[in-house]
Amino acid sequence: MTTINEIAPDLFRLSIYVAELDMQFNHFLVRDDEPLLFHAGLKAMFPMLREAVAQLIDPTKLRHVAWSHFESDECGGLNDWLRIAPQAQPVCTLVGKIVNVDDFAIRPALGMSADDVLVTGKYRYRFYRSPHIPHGWDAGVMFEETRKSLFCSDLFHHFGDVEPLTSSDLIEPTQAAMQQMQGGPLAGYMPYTRQTEGVLRSLADLKPDTLAVMHGSSYTGPCDQLLCDLAGVIKENFDRD
Repeated sequence: MTTINEIAPDLFRLSIYVAELDMQFNHFLVRDDEPLLFHAGLKAMFPMLREAVAQLIDPTKLRHVAWSHFESDECGGLNDWLRIAPQAQPVCTLVGKIVNVDDFAIRPALGMSADDVLVTGKYRYRFYRSPHIPHGWDAGVMFEETRKSLFCSDLFHHFGDVEPLTSSDLIEPTQAAMQQMQGGPLAGYMPYTRQTEGVLRSLADLKPDTLAVMHGSSYTGPCDQLLCDLAGVIKENFDRD
């Protein structure tokens, strides 16, 4: 079952909870002149997501499918979306386009940098590179400048079938999730490098009002301090120096 919640004007969270993992997989649809989906989802989830999207827009009218980094839960279902939406284009970082997507996808990707602006109608998007934050050389986060929403992928990952939107501090559940993953098969889930704090502080400088979180509750409220505090949590759990 996919649950649908509007977490900001025209921004809908499509969430599928997987009990075996005690984890939500969240996908975000922006309803605008040129609709945008952030996270294409796993291939197996495509039928459920398509039904959920159909409650909000005609899925064949989807124009942009974006994600942070090349990973199955982020873009495994990409080609399924491109097949049903003939005008849709993949959207990712320029590195992602070059090293992964243009070979994988059935249509070329729009590879963006922070200097590029994608306008979908009422809303404006930029892609900010964040290598290895949360994962991969190609990683980036998308920022919508009009409503100040940050699509932050696995940042602030936490477990549970939790509420769709919160104004409570996300640091404690994120810390708990990182500690839970340490020592198991997911150890090393997120690297800490000399660039980590600087990248997160640069995202904090954007002063987002909404965090669209892939695994767990999204957040509403001042987000800059949360992003700064996250650097310390990553360092505490994953710095091996």
